[in-house]
Amino acid sequence: MPISPEPKREHPSTYFVQDRSNQEELNRLQVQDHLLTASMGGVLPEQPNPTGILRVLDVGCGTGGWLIELAQTTPTCTVLVGVDASLKFVEYARAQAAAAQVSDRVEFHVMDALRMLEFPDAFFDLVNQRFASGWLRTWDWRKLLQEYQRVCRPGGVVRITEPELAARSNSPALSRLTELFLQAFYQAGNLFTPTPESVTSELAHLLHQHGLQQVQTRACTLEYRAGSLEGQRYIEDIQLIYRTVVPFLRKWARVPDDYEDIYQQMLSEMQQPSFVATLGLLTAWGNAPSKKE
Repeated sequence: MPISPEPKREHPSTYFVQDRSNQEELNRLQVQDHLLTASMGGVLPEQPNPTGILRVLDVGCGTGGWLIELAQTTPTCTVLVGVDASLKFVEYARAQAAAAQVSDRVEFHVMDALRMLEFPDAFFDLVNQRFASGWLRTWDWRKLLQEYQRVCRPGGVVRITEPELAARSNSPALSRLTELFLQAFYQAGNLFTPTPESVTSELAHLLHQHGLQQVQTRACTLEYRAGSLEGQRYIEDIQLIYRTVVPFLRKWARVPDDYEDIYQQMLSEMQQPSFVATLGLLTAWGNAPSKKE
């Protein structure tokens, strides 16, 4: 599979954390990756027979956790490729694959999916995308879904998982920061409406609209409580994201002068024994059409 040499310099990114060498963001993505897969019930919980999936592409792979876990749990997958626009994330993912001893089947490349996926037509059996709202604008969906269908074999699966962009919780401070977060993402063009369900409510329609067939969905509601392992991972994720997102918030919204006070109040409220947060999650998938169609 020919791959162009990696760029010496990264292209400008639409990702909400502009500094892609940010160690805190790398740490957060690790936490989010493990949290999400565990909460969903595995890497491909909605695919009843993954044995026919031999070649997999993971777009916006981040630190590589999903693809590595797929390699560990599904030995029939023989070629697993992850792409991300961040060289730091890709280098970290490669190191993780080597540590997990799956480098013979798993590879990672620096690639900006919004420009082009540098793979042959009809090469993959499954194209996966998770949590792309941080870099995918509303007007990018059409081109990206068409590119996914190009590199996916006829009848292969294009699979998209997106969350409600903000959880509902009993923390007043977290709710305040959530509203700010939604406003900024809407102003930047990442959301169709400034609401948590902006992307999830459109997802099945987007797949239908842009050519995928037999579109199906699987929704779940994730609950995170203080004192549980999942709850602690969620709190860690939130603690990190409301640090790394600050430059993005300042660019696209009016950040209150007492942001730091609200942030500290949020941390305190999330550590209370009664803290609970719920997050809606939707996976939508469909089949790539034949070339004639």
